[in-house]
Amino acid sequence: MTEESAEGLRDRFTRGSEDAIGRVAQELLENPVVSSAIARAFEARERATQAQEVAMGALNLPSAADLERLTRRVRSVAQRLEGIEDSVDRLDERLSKNVQVSLEETLAAINLRLTAIEALLETDAK
Repeated sequence: MTEESAEGLRDRFTRGSEDAIGRVAQELLENPVVSSAIARAFEARERATQAQEVAMGALNLPSAADLERLTRRVRSVAQRLEGIEDSVDRLDERLSKNVQVSLEETLAAINLRLTAIEALLETDAK
């Protein structure tokens, strides 16, 4: 048997197996006994989840849903905090530049004012 014919045989076997599995699964899903059993299993799972949440609440312990909500909130707060930090950094940069310029302008204005006061005092003293 050549390598090509072995691959062809394997492909046909694989396709045939996939088709057979698909037919079996389809027939199982269409079977009313199986579908009602699956529906009951999902209902039982939902009731168990609700009972677990009630029990956790009675013990004052967080449920998985509570933890998921808390995780989402913490992520949201962390993202907001990062945005605030970035804004504060930008504001700090702008203010430090403005303060330096304003300080120099203020000192110059004070010096002018002091010079004017000194001149007035000298005039009054004479």
